Amino acid sequence: MICPCSVSRFKFLRNLCALVCAVVGCYAIPPARPQDLDKPAQTIDEEITAFAFAPDGRIVYSVRRPFKTKKYDLEHDDIWIQDANGKRRRLLQGDKFTRGDRPFTYAVDLFRWSPNGKIILAQFFTTTLMNDSGKTQDATATLVLEDSGKEVKLGGTDSFINPGGNAEFVADNLTIVYDTPSVQVPQTLYSFHFTNAATGPAGNCFEGRTFVDSDPISGTNSAIAIERDKAQTGPPRLQHLDLLAQEDVELATLDGYAGGLAVSPGGHKVAYFIDDEVLEVRDLAEPAYFVRVRVGLGKVRWSPDETQILVKRAPEKKSGDIVSINLPALTRPLAGKPIPVLEPTLNPVLHALAFRDFAISPDGKYLAVVAPGKRNLQLFPFTR
Repeated sequence: MICPCSVSRFKFLRNLCALVCAVVGCYAIPPARPQDLDKPAQTIDEEITAFAFAPDGRIVYSVRRPFKTKKYDLEHDDIWIQDANGKRRRLLQGDKFTRGDRPFTYAVDLFRWSPNGKIILAQFFTTTLMNDSGKTQDATATLVLEDSGKEVKLGGTDSFINPGGNAEFVADNLTIVYDTPSVQVPQTLYSFHFTNAATGPAGNCFEGRTFVDSDPISGTNSAIAIERDKAQTGPPRLQHLDLLAQEDVELATLDGYAGGLAVSPGGHKVAYFIDDEVLEVRDLAEPAYFVRVRVGLGKVRWSPDETQILVKRAPEKKSGDIVSINLPALTRPLAGKPIPVLEPTLNPVLHALAFRDFAISPDGKYLAVVAPGKRNLQLFPFTR
């Protein structure tokens, strides 16, 4: 903020302010600007639409690439990879990527890696022109790529899962579980499906059941999911799913679910918002132990040691400030007593500036952020 006296219409107050600031130093510090940040360790100076760290620290990222045809203005994002030595190479040239005979545009909005770091799942949001009258159709699809850029043809057929979103590998590095919309009003619910890099589509997973969200447990065949019945009359239920065996364990019935589902790196805890303000963190081995903190709805990321949670306080792909909180002890609430909501210290990250996206490297050395506007990707040392 700016000192009110320094901009007063009274000259004597402006002179007094200048004298005090000269003697003791002005207490009013102007707001932090992007150029005031500590110098990033690395910068990828492109318009980034999505990115993800590989298990070994490499980065896959997509770059917005608009282009024109004779009739249409389209977007087909490029996909690049940055190796550990900083060398960058393009895996996919977007304007060369085609499917079918209808014009379509796409943006990459999510990446996931196979556990062995050799295959990439790139989630596309596509809009296809269905006829000459201008009718369009939106869909979420997933492209399967080797880290060399070669497309992985599932079962020898196609590398494009369409429709299919939120795709994830299980531990065998071959089986992919993805979701498709099943019920879309009032809340979108999803059904799970299998496919396999070697044998192709394999059918339904947890057939007949519908889910709001899911997040894989790293290095396992399992995921944590939020289940709701198709009628959406019952409460959301927190489930531990074995995706290959198709077995489940209900962990808890939730008071609500607003988003932000994030399993901790070691698979010991899970965080999620029960409403627009309250983040609930639950122990996966002892689900009766949990804690609620007030932080504000947004995207959640864990520190590698699971002692700290970072939240970008804004909807997905919208810009917001990033805060960190030290994880309080998880306890078992007393029966019949109101569940307390703690007010933790919210520590601003990177001068409380707004960012569009962020992630922490698997080794915990770097915090990667995408700034609004130009959307370049910057890596800063991650200090706790």
